[in-house]
Amino acid sequence: TAAAIRNQAFDEPVLPVDTNVARIQERTGHAFGPGALQALFDLGATICLARVPRCGICPLAQRCPSRGKRYEPLRKQSRFEGSFRQRRAALLRLVAEEARPRETLDLEAVDSLLRDGLVECDGPLVRLPARVI
Repeated sequence: TAAAIRNQAFDEPVLPVDTNVARIQERTGHAFGPGALQALFDLGATICLARVPRCGICPLAQRCPSRGKRYEPLRKQSRFEGSFRQRRAALLRLVAEEARPRETLDLEAVDSLLRDGLVECDGPLVRLPARVI
């Protein structure tokens, strides 16, 4: 996610809410700080699994109100082909090559990427943030 990039690459104090992190926060009822990011990614990928969590070996189990619960399968993520995610990725590829005039781009994708801090406007141009270039 955009917040994960901001946290990991730029040391910004942002906790990304990806699927694994959101699941752990929802199950534990605890709001973790950005310093816990990598641990939450690892915990969500290996122990606090979506449908059948491995509570018996979880370091958070003692205080977890969801310990031992099982969950229904989540809906599958929509196809990438033709999606808004694909439009955002295409725009990122374009501005990674060089700054582009805003009016020539997918404005909905530009606005979304601006909100996530993945692009910035430099006058009429859209480009990657200066700290990335």
